[in-house]
Amino acid sequence: MPSALPDGEPVPADGALPLHALTAAADRPLGFYLHVPYCATRCGYCDFNTYTATELRGTGGVLASRDNYAETLVDEVRLARKVLGDDPREVRTVFVGGGTPTLLAAGDLVRMLGAIRDEFGLAPDAEITTEANPESVDPAYLATLREGGFNRISFGMQSAKQHVLKILDRTHTPGRPEACVAEARAAGFDHVNLDLIYGTPGESDDDWRASLEAAIGAGPDHVSAYALIVEEGTQLARRIRRGEVPMTDDDVHADRYLIADEVMSAAGFDWYEVSNWATSEAARCLHNELYWRGADWWGAGPGAHSHVGGVRWWNVKHPGAYAAALAAGRSPGAGRELLTEEDRRVERILLELRLREGAPLELLREAGLQASRRALSDGLLERGPYDEGRAVLTLRGRLLADAVVRDLVD
Repeated sequence: MPSALPDGEPVPADGALPLHALTAAADRPLGFYLHVPYCATRCGYCDFNTYTATELRGTGGVLASRDNYAETLVDEVRLARKVLGDDPREVRTVFVGGGTPTLLAAGDLVRMLGAIRDEFGLAPDAEITTEANPESVDPAYLATLREGGFNRISFGMQSAKQHVLKILDRTHTPGRPEACVAEARAAGFDHVNLDLIYGTPGESDDDWRASLEAAIGAGPDHVSAYALIVEEGTQLARRIRRGEVPMTDDDVHADRYLIADEVMSAAGFDWYEVSNWATSEAARCLHNELYWRGADWWGAGPGAHSHVGGVRWWNVKHPGAYAAALAAGRSPGAGRELLTEEDRRVERILLELRLREGAPLELLREAGLQASRRALSDGLLERGPYDEGRAVLTLRGRLLADAVVRDLVD
């Protein structure tokens, strides 16, 4: 089941933000994340805030129905307009995630996007992305999305090997994600991403190379590759605990990452974030860069997180409770935190160090600077950028990114 929300102070009933949160807002990009919490089935490794029809039955009534979900989410977009007041910013990025957004009718996704356009306006070069399950779209669906304003799409491929997909409880068939790339291109999508997962129990090096080669051969301009993390409470964690499948292995993850970088680089993909490769700067995911660079975004939907001007908040998780709050004219926010300057300094190091451009050394305290010099001598940071005042991870440093970050934030 989905993981728990963090603790925090209450969100005002009207969702109002402290005045300081909107200070100099016009200088920061604004994005929207729209969460669609529905899935046809629950994948064995997933602990995202998603629900199948069986999990919702009897717990939310008509309010939790995906049939009227678009209208409910539009209500939160309108709330966002009220909370942000006369904020003049047009929206730079929109990302529809889940769950499986494409379980909704294509017209529903277009309607949700239309509400943002109506309430805020979209920047002329706005990046508009949706995630998609390969089995829940067809050429007509993709054409409707493209005509409605979507220009980027991300397909969950995970693996090209059937036995790996089976361990992950993925429902699509091998070959379908690759076909979707061609269909998205034919529909006119500017940018296409494929998501991959490595380190699944039973996956070999050859299996992983085959998945990478299949993904690249399909012709996307962006590939995301994530190590499998076994979360407590998931079906996969229970299977591992029962001894049905082996536990994932950190050394295997490291080997698979090296293979990914080798294969991607040879095919003309450059890393720009530890888990993301793109064929050009234009192909990068701008929405994710908003997160990594601490910009502003409003997360609409059950369990969605938001950040505006150093205020972070999160919505109630259940679709029924979310819809009930909005129907009653209340913010669906479950809690929030006001980030201190130290919080924001640490988060900048945590996030920006993962980027190809790295983190400014001026963010580091004395202990962190000493740690950075050790990391440099150990081959974890690149010399050239370091001499210019930035901490940029080497390939070996990317393998040990979490440990490097821990040392640098001291």
